[in-house]
Amino acid sequence: MAKNLAHGNYSHTQKKARNGAGGGRTPVDRARRTLSQNFLVDRHAVELMIKAAAPEGLVLEPGPGEGVLTLALAEAGATVVGYEIDPRLAGRLASRTRSDPRIEVIRGDFTQARAPREPFAVVGNIPYSITSKIVDWCLRAPALTSATLLTQREYARKRSGDYGRWSLVTVESWPWFSWRLGDPVGRESFRPVPSVDSAILRVERRPQPLVHGRRSYLELVELGFGGVGGSVRASLKTRYDGVDAALEAAEVARDTVVGHVHPDQWVTLWERLCR
Repeated sequence: MAKNLAHGNYSHTQKKARNGAGGGRTPVDRARRTLSQNFLVDRHAVELMIKAAAPEGLVLEPGPGEGVLTLALAEAGATVVGYEIDPRLAGRLASRTRSDPRIEVIRGDFTQARAPREPFAVVGNIPYSITSKIVDWCLRAPALTSATLLTQREYARKRSGDYGRWSLVTVESWPWFSWRLGDPVGRESFRPVPSVDSAILRVERRPQPLVHGRRSYLELVELGFGGVGGSVRASLKTRYDGVDAALEAAEVARDTVVGHVHPDQWVTLWERLCR
């Protein structure tokens, strides 16, 4: 039976209807518009997700929708807990999987869920509109081992450094999590078809994370991204001594802008300036 928890928005984002928020001829149409629902229908894309996730043990799935990925995760050997806000979809999926001990369906908001204490992974085709909220939830969960997320392709490229620049979110979490851009998934793999393509983003907890110095590392990075003077050197010199020697050790040119500093170089800067 689907459990009823706090509500949220859990399906892929699409453009708003031209005829307004109340558009849609049926309750199903209106739900798809209101909840931004775009369902994964391409079997090959599902296979790419399973390959990237390599699911085992406990897996939480934000927005299972019609259950295409849910069933594939279970068939691959995972125990799946899916969070679905749409009561119609939650009820249908719960009824469909009632006799399957590998699957539990919860009607509720994934970002409001309590993270399991046991090791678990997150795998899902998530909505563009709350991608950052879901990623933040994953990064805060102490027992999370990995998150394999189907996101807007631009988001996945930015977070994985594919544009040659690195975002604050990625750099801040780098000592504890690796970020990798996976296979692209075209917009034609969804129904209704969204306006942009997607890609698989893999976030994985490091087996040997930074244990001590979290606060000093975050303070260093936040100062660097503060943008004083137009370069990472100018920002860091407002607080730290020995910046030029640290930049040389990290092989960072003195005029490098903050977004071009690789996360590994940030770790070296922290080791030189804060330890």
